[in-house]
Amino acid sequence: MCIRFFILLLSVLFSVCTASAQTISGYSVKWNTQSENSAGSMPCGGGDIGLNVWVENGDILFYISRSGTFDENNTLLKLGRVRLKLTPNPFGNEFSQELNPEEGCVYIKGRDGNITSKVHIWVDVFNPVINVDISNNQGMKIEAFYENWRYQDRWLRKNESNQNSYKWAAPKDPVTKKDKVRFEGNKVLFYHQNQGETVFDVTVAQQGLDEVKSLINNPLHNLVFGGYMEAKGFKASDISEGVYANTDFRAWKLESEKPLKNSNIRIKLHTAQTPDITVWKAGLEKPVVSDLKENKQWWTDFWNRSFIHITSDNDSKAKEVARNYQLFRYMLGCNAYGDYPTKFNGGLFTYDPQYTDTLYRFTPDFRKWGGGTHTAQNQRLVYFPMLRSGDFDMMKSQFDFYNRILPAAELRSKVYWGHEGACFTEQIENFGLPNPSEYGWKRPDGYDKGMEYNAWLEYQ
Repeated sequence: MCIRFFILLLSVLFSVCTASAQTISGYSVKWNTQSENSAGSMPCGGGDIGLNVWVENGDILFYISRSGTFDENNTLLKLGRVRLKLTPNPFGNEFSQELNPEEGCVYIKGRDGNITSKVHIWVDVFNPVINVDISNNQGMKIEAFYENWRYQDRWLRKNESNQNSYKWAAPKDPVTKKDKVRFEGNKVLFYHQNQGETVFDVTVAQQGLDEVKSLINNPLHNLVFGGYMEAKGFKASDISEGVYANTDFRAWKLESEKPLKNSNIRIKLHTAQTPDITVWKAGLEKPVVSDLKENKQWWTDFWNRSFIHITSDNDSKAKEVARNYQLFRYMLGCNAYGDYPTKFNGGLFTYDPQYTDTLYRFTPDFRKWGGGTHTAQNQRLVYFPMLRSGDFDMMKSQFDFYNRILPAAELRSKVYWGHEGACFTEQIENFGLPNPSEYGWKRPDGYDKGMEYNAWLEYQ
């Protein structure tokens, strides 16, 4: 009898709590005006891809980021920017842009006179595919631009190497090497291919590990990352140039062959380590199908397994705290299955740095504290809470990171000190060695090679 009563009591309490609780839809963010620039962007993503989405002067724009896209300097490069134009422009008299965390997407709606349009932007959780679904009440001309600021080699300016593993001690005339971008039929193909010496080679030599170099995992060697943009009923058009946020770029345009009421613009991404670009392209071209229903179900399960709802009607600060918690967890969910853990310094959602600090008039690739460099104490702040929220599947990226670099940590102990064990440092590269500038380029003769010559880090 006591057990039955206890179960009944729990059922009643659960019903009361469920009835009074909010749902995740209550934490959506909706804007009724367009943004001034990329600082007014919304996060959108899934799987291991993040987008910064905003509407500016009637154009829909978004940056593309993906986990693991490291260049020769170990900068976490963005994969470009997309710009969409609808003609006639529907974003006139009425406009709204909504981040819908419940479905993991962004909706953009507009009305101008008798013209209406709805744009649904979402990222496939299960496949590296970005979808832009456009629904108009009448046929419109649609233009899709792939914009790239790395169409040529870019020399890195003073302080700009903070985005890579060289940080404040970059070699003379550091450069971000250019991407390859071209039309292939009615697609835009784009990719970055690491070639030649990388910061991995420089760091191994600096730290006296050349003799065991082949035993250390090298994530930068022959790394290729990029993708293509396409849309049914679109044709390759022209190439133009422009400037956004003080950064020049080149744009490859696809345009609809005739006015369309409905359209799907699709961007497929692929990353692989191979010296043969045809092998990478073969991987990119493997057919995949995005299932919107399946993706919505993933986000439903994500929100149902763990939540914190504050339902006070009078405490606006409490509601703000609750909303911020949901939105931060949502951004972590956008890199649930990345090859690399979400970095503490912006994750997949950095944007043009001048809108954060006017001193940094650099490209959208810029971020402080590097790309391939991981700061252990800061990373724990991102991943420890997942134990509490039940996001165990999302923790795998953090564990995989240390599993991959375990051989390097063991080699450090063996080579430097002649014993078994593993030595992981605080400022650690994605190949398991200390960040070279934190390790120290000007070290005293006889200083222990296993230690960083750095007052803050030598014993961490």
